[in-house]
Amino acid sequence: MSRLSAERPHQAMTAARHTAVMLEAWHDAGIVRADLAVRTAKATMLWFHDRSLDQLPLGLARARNVQQADIYIRPARGYPWPMVFLDDVARPMAQRIARHYAALVVQTSTLGGCHLWLRLTRALDEAQRCDVQRWLIPRVGADPGSVSGEHLGRLAGMKNAKRGGEWVNVLRRPSPQERVWDPTPALPTMAPAPPPVVNCAPRARLSTGDPSESAREWGWVCGALEAGLAPTTVYQRLLERASPRRGADAERYARYTLARAIRQSARGN
Repeated sequence: MSRLSAERPHQAMTAARHTAVMLEAWHDAGIVRADLAVRTAKATMLWFHDRSLDQLPLGLARARNVQQADIYIRPARGYPWPMVFLDDVARPMAQRIARHYAALVVQTSTLGGCHLWLRLTRALDEAQRCDVQRWLIPRVGADPGSVSGEHLGRLAGMKNAKRGGEWVNVLRRPSPQERVWDPTPALPTMAPAPPPVVNCAPRARLSTGDPSESAREWGWVCGALEAGLAPTTVYQRLLERASPRRGADAERYARYTLARAIRQSARGN
């Protein structure tokens, strides 16, 4: 994958490449699923929920965008993600933050400033991401109206119909080596949490014979969460492991298995 850099002006890229760079940056951060929203010229919202990044209906979105629709995206709801969104950040401030921390900077318009997707050291659920936004917004001058752990941002490579058709462009994409931000200061009410204790009984441990492959994977998911592995990482590894066996059903199976283990963890705690 190529990397957008300060030496390569964003105007040199095609619209499709701006979209690809944004999604690549999300993938690098561990975000593998997204919700896409199309707001038509008649203000109707068309939703495409919980799609893998390579299955987003980008062709449809681009066709609607030509018809004056605005195209929005967010990490899929219902999962913890290691990234937080800030809206309407002035370009100098966004670039300043990106010089110190791994951040995807997307300029939405000349007047509207930038969307900033800041990478975190750990995955947070929606409520936690909302807390982080409340803490960061006054410090960086972002839009206070965008405090929402599931807030939508604009998809790069599309036109901003609200701003007269200005292009939404990636200004900066972080590299994997850049420093990620620790959200602990923004979560003052949370004591450092120990690894979750996951009640996954039965744990598929048999004294004789081999358990089924699904039972083996269930035990692995429980053990991985118990050891403190991020749910996004558990999901990705389970998907890779199950895909050869389950084919097109692998994503549903991985989501279901992970969600079931997390629910059991909550009941056990």
